[in-house]
Order: sequence, then C-alpha cells, then structure tokens
Amino acid sequence: MTAPTLWTERLILRPHGVQDFDDVAALWADPVVVKYIGGTPNSPEQSWARLLRYMGHWQALGYGYWVVCDRDSGAFLGEVGFANYRRAVAPPLPDVPEAGWVLATQAHGRGIASEAVACIHNWADQTQDWAQTVAIFAPEHAASQQVAAKQGYQTSGEATYFGDRILIMSRQKTAAL
Repeated sequence: MTAPTLWTERLILRPHGVQDFDDVAALWADPVVVKYIGGTPNSPEQSWARLLRYMGHWQALGYGYWVVCDRDSGAFLGEVGFANYRRAVAPPLPDVPEAGWVLATQAHGRGIASEAVACIHNWADQTQDWAQTVAIFAPEHAASQQVAAKQGYQTSGEATYFGDRILIMSRQKTAAL
C-alpha cells in the first residue's frame, strides 16, 4: 500500500518517493527545524534512512507519513503523518499510532501545520479504527502542542526519551469525530 493523495485548500499531501531525498535531507539538516526534535541536524545518511522508513510504514502497517506540498506551486513544505517507531520511551508509549509533523522554515507561522494535521486526522477518523493516537513533544515546543490541541490532543503524561524529558499528548476518537 502507498499513501493516498489528500488535498486541502492550500496543500497537497502525497506519498514520499526517492525523488524527495534532497528536500527531506535539507529539511532535517536545518537547525531551526530540528531545534525541538532532538536538537541536532541530521546527516544525509540519516535522512535517507528516514525517507525509506516513511515509505516502508505504508507497506508494513497501512499508514505512515505524507509529503506536504504547496497546492499552487508544488513546493515541498514538510512532512506529516502517523507512525509506530517502537520508541525506547520510559515509561513506554501505548501501542497506538503516533502523529507527527515537521515543516520547512518557509512554512512556519502560516497555519500550514494546523491545516495538514487536521487533514490527516480527518483521513484517520474516516479510514482507520484507531481508538487513540499519541504525539510527543519537547516541553518547550509550544507551537506544535497548540497544533495538537486543535485536533483534540490533551496532555496525558511525561516520559524520558534519549535522556530528555518529553511531553506526551493523547487523542481519543469519539463518536462525534
């Protein structure tokens, strides 16, 4: 299975392909982008492994990440989706899909994350039988926590990941969704 293509007013969410490598590598090498996501820019090798992992999620699990593109220009704006990374988090995360998003600096502050994250949750609510999803954040990453809250995520705990404290937010699917 590959990711379905989704559209919003301003965005196209499409499957990743090897042609996205340069954009993925540039995104994850940007110190501003990774400030709250581990803090260290990724090497091209790490970005290649990430790209393959994104593509493999769809094959193995039937869900994963999308490339976020500007609907008018086609420009690469970032990535958004769901994953099961089997993270070594203490205490462990529940075994449910983990939502995540990362945007290129030119997309920051424009409501792109909120639009893309709403789109993927709409897709999930319509096509998946997930009772719950989670998202994790650096406690200082208020902007992404606000994006999550707009989709019904609430703080559900704290944990440690690679020695860093993280905030866990959970979203329960309700009949109203």
